[in-house]
Amino acid sequence: MPKLKTRKAAAKRFKATCNGKIKRRKAFKNHILEPKSPERKRRLSHLTLVNERDAHNVRLMLPYL
Repeated sequence: MPKLKTRKAAAKRFKATCNGKIKRRKAFKNHILEPKSPERKRRLSHLTLVNERDAHNVRLMLPYL
């Protein structure tokens, strides 16, 4: 059986928690930050979990996660 290739773009964006769930960054914190309130920017800084419906697709991209 050949080795499976990891999607490198996904490997840079997702990490696994110790319980096997997948962490991700939140969107909308890269540019155009001035109109956003400090509270909103602070909320967007936190990590969150990938939705369970999307987790299956992420696991296919990261076979050794």
